[in-house]
Amino acid sequence: METNILKRILFDEQGHWESFKKKQGRRIRAIVIKEVEKFRDCGNPKNGFKLFVCEGCHDVRRVPFRCKGRFCTTCSIGESEEWSRLITEEVLQVNHRHVIFTIDENLRDILLWHRELLKPLMDEAAKLIMDFYKKKVKVKPGIIAGLHTFGAKVNFNPHVHMLVSMGGITKKGEWKAYDYLPFTMLRKQWQTVVLKFIRKHLTKQEKKRVQPRLQKAFSNNGEGFYVHAPKQRGSVQEQLRYIGRYIRRPAIGINRIEEYDGQYVTFSYIDKVDGKKKLETVTAEEFIIRIIRHIPDEQFKTIRHYGLYSRKNKKLSKKLLAAWQKETKRWIVKVKKTLRRQSWRERIVASGKKDPMICPHCENYYEYQGEVCLENGQLVIKIALTTEARDYLERVIAYLYKTEESKKAKKETERERPSAANKEESGRQLSLFGLS
Repeated sequence: METNILKRILFDEQGHWESFKKKQGRRIRAIVIKEVEKFRDCGNPKNGFKLFVCEGCHDVRRVPFRCKGRFCTTCSIGESEEWSRLITEEVLQVNHRHVIFTIDENLRDILLWHRELLKPLMDEAAKLIMDFYKKKVKVKPGIIAGLHTFGAKVNFNPHVHMLVSMGGITKKGEWKAYDYLPFTMLRKQWQTVVLKFIRKHLTKQEKKRVQPRLQKAFSNNGEGFYVHAPKQRGSVQEQLRYIGRYIRRPAIGINRIEEYDGQYVTFSYIDKVDGKKKLETVTAEEFIIRIIRHIPDEQFKTIRHYGLYSRKNKKLSKKLLAAWQKETKRWIVKVKKTLRRQSWRERIVASGKKDPMICPHCENYYEYQGEVCLENGQLVIKIALTTEARDYLERVIAYLYKTEESKKAKKETERERPSAANKEESGRQLSLFGLS
């Protein structure tokens, strides 16, 4: 049985994903189909794998390629951890705040219907903080913004999470610390900004359609939209690692899916009202609707950099601050070093688990012997370091194709063989027509 419960929900014998595609048709975004089906094949050897052989007992290990998709629960967790690790090395070693910008619930569907408004949502939130620092402190801060489109119940609830430096760089290239954000003022300003940019981007007809929602969002929030920035505890490194993981986290973790019985899915969430863990049960179809809404559009960046951390400013800003810190002896810029992504092996070891390249039978190391890749729908041996490795890879490819053909044949047989219920119904119909 498939161990990944999300894969079971989508692709088990109940066929919920295929049924959903047939029912919804062209209403499903093309990127959604692409990402979900990448997830289905993630970790499947039929899409390619690497071959490792133990140097001691010659135990064989095949490591399948991963999809690296934006919907894949396995890949997204690894990417989240890796991204937060790199962030702690790249940003300035100063205090940062985790700032959250939300919108009124009456506006959520507007952004669901007009996903092109999600980028302005991020840009405007960053601009609000940038303008405050510029006017009040006369500095340029560093901001990394992450868009979350999901709420606790996996509902569509777009909001912006930010990693904001507590201070910024002056025009003279000096660092100036500042640790105060006026929430009352920011809330009202944020409300005004959101309502304004929604009106700006919609046509007259669309504005007329959503005007009641805009009016409710204004009248129901006398103090403005919710803006929050709790003070962070612990070392700068701990702050950055925590906020980084939070910003990049997926819509729902596998550990939150409590039960699946073939038709219904039960998942847990933390109720924001009383802080208690609660359960919600929905049909598999409703669950699919909720989770695929959070797949971003093609090429859409859910993480964006502003101010000191923008691509345009980052290099120059770090150069100026490096010169300033030598004079003041305040070390906020890390010594420049080449950052590289960790391999899957390094990530596993860093998480505290056993080294996957050590043989569990004899404690010797696995050695890389070759790999198979998928090209034009066919498995091809790209590398084979020995004749024995090539022979083995050829046998594996033949076995995978044979297994795939037998699966297809089995499905065809099951499709042609009528069920007991269908036989009974057919017999009843024949009897009605006097043919049995």
